Amino acid sequence: MSRPPMIVRTLPSLRRALDNLRVRKATIALVPTMGALHDGHVSLVRQAQRRATRVIVSIFVNPAQFAPHEDFGAYPRTWKADAARLAAEKVDLIWNPDVKTMYPDGFATRILTAGPATAGLEDRFRPQFFGGVATVVGKLFAQCRPDIALFGEKDFQQLKVVTRMARDLDLGVKVIGAQTVRERDGLALSSRNVYLSPEQRQAAPALHRAMKEAAKRLRAGDDISDVMAGGAKLITDAESWNNLKLFRQDTLFQEPRHHERSRMGWPRAELHSSPRSRNSRRSGRGDTAITLGCMTSRHRPIPSRSRNGSIAMSLSRAAISPRMTQ
Repeated sequence: MSRPPMIVRTLPSLRRALDNLRVRKATIALVPTMGALHDGHVSLVRQAQRRATRVIVSIFVNPAQFAPHEDFGAYPRTWKADAARLAAEKVDLIWNPDVKTMYPDGFATRILTAGPATAGLEDRFRPQFFGGVATVVGKLFAQCRPDIALFGEKDFQQLKVVTRMARDLDLGVKVIGAQTVRERDGLALSSRNVYLSPEQRQAAPALHRAMKEAAKRLRAGDDISDVMAGGAKLITDAESWNNLKLFRQDTLFQEPRHHERSRMGWPRAELHSSPRSRNSRRSGRGDTAITLGCMTSRHRPIPSRSRNGSIAMSLSRAAISPRMTQ
């Protein structure tokens, strides 16, 4: 019978546990979560186990990334199910601090974010969000001292922000993005999918379909303006979304202009997701890429939070992966 994971809730206990995990020069992977675990989180855990000898999963619903009108109080909390699921996956340690441990009385420090955190995607509608994310992730990195940390590409802008922060602050943590896990109809798994009404749930996969179609056409060399117009029609016909934009994958700047297509080239499409995405899927890697962002504005899939979400599709310079069409 496998040993259950250590469950740690105080910093002194965490430090002692880390000293034990570090014996024999073990490598540590961290999977930060807010709980309400699903198969996407499990995929992160399994990838972490392939990359490191010890795996820590943190479960902490971070109040610093919620605005007062958002769903902090209502966010799903399923501790018993989460702990059982992580035990079944044989993780080594669950870090489950409370708010006072993370933000004790007198706490007065916050990480200010720029660069990809100001791309006009999630930040446009949740200006407090990435400062809260960067602050809590910075604390988790300092507390757990991992060698690597895994984040889902579903929240693509968040992945870029955390990667930039770890690099800029010399935290010594390699941030790794992991492929989005989806329902059979293309909807990205998310703890907040429980908020979707039946009508919203039925409409949501249109985002993924539109992105796959746009990727296919760009790979074929179609004009960007025509591709964008076609993608906009697909999502507008779903009566849920109505605004497509192009962004660079590496910087999340809104690039390139349509007339730059011939200079950049489009032989391959990758799908990624940016923050609060529900519809993209990775299909490969590339250094030069752009991102297609879709800002939702007709429905409110998450009550008591921003009226908008975003998805992203990145396009780079190699042959398209068969996975994209799955």
